[in-house]
Amino acid sequence: MKLFAKVIGILVVCIIVVLIVLRFTGFGPHGRTPGLWLNGTVVATPVTDWSFAEHYRTLEIETRTPYLLPHSVTTACIPYMGQLYVGSIYEPGLQYPHGRSWNENVARDPHVRIKIGDRLYEGTLVHITDPEFVAAVLQAEQARSGGFRVAPGGSLQLFHLVQTSAASATTTAAR
Repeated sequence: MKLFAKVIGILVVCIIVVLIVLRFTGFGPHGRTPGLWLNGTVVATPVTDWSFAEHYRTLEIETRTPYLLPHSVTTACIPYMGQLYVGSIYEPGLQYPHGRSWNENVARDPHVRIKIGDRLYEGTLVHITDPEFVAAVLQAEQARSGGFRVAPGGSLQLFHLVQTSAASATTTAAR
């Protein structure tokens, strides 16, 4: 029994050490394989015009999981009219937020980190439910990037990034 306790103790220590190392080095997504923490330079000032993001087809997004480890994926980067939107394509039969772990995380806790290039932006994702607006953004994105397609019967789930500092300024101004 003592040997079993020692083995379990060593495993727990090893897992903690690995998580600490990954926290500082990052372990972002690679292609379609999800990751953990994103690393890069955090941009603290609010971005007023996201048109620079037109040079990027994808971005990386870090969400918060219920089990306290971050979950990061690569997804569509959609700049539209100076704002930044994040897209998630759903195949026919899937219903938001199910079918995408990161969408389930955002539905539960909308606070995210977005990585574009080597820069990190913190904010809140707001799910866009207006079908006309989503269609307009999809049409503009198809014209911009070409290959962005939604299967017949599928859907584009669209999220607007509101930066954390901008979100608190908007909330304060609304009061």
